[in-house]
Amino acid sequence: MPGELIPIIMFLVVGLVLIMFFYFRSKERTLMLEKGLTAEQMLEFYKTKPVPYLGLKFGIITIFFGIGLGVGLLMEGYTSEEAWIPFLLITLSGLGFVIAHFAVRELEKKDKKENLL
Repeated sequence: MPGELIPIIMFLVVGLVLIMFFYFRSKERTLMLEKGLTAEQMLEFYKTKPVPYLGLKFGIITIFFGIGLGVGLLMEGYTSEEAWIPFLLITLSGLGFVIAHFAVRELEKKDKKENLL
């Protein structure tokens, strides 16, 4: 019985996500039109701006994820306790997010200083 529910639930979740995406996109555009934005202003709003240091962020997070996985597998081998892998994955991935945030913030401050000079 539970195995039969998995595909049904998967399709329901995917359908719900798609419906909500289109609903909120339509709602956002309706609100922009009500505020009196022109088509050119809406296109300018939707233009994607480059995210600086995105590769650096992903790299730092991926490195810490890999370290957490490796150390978790080693700890599981030494202690035969399966709880090490998820614990270290979550902990070190979170640490990677924090370090990536501060590293990118410092680089952005440095860039801002260089642009002022």
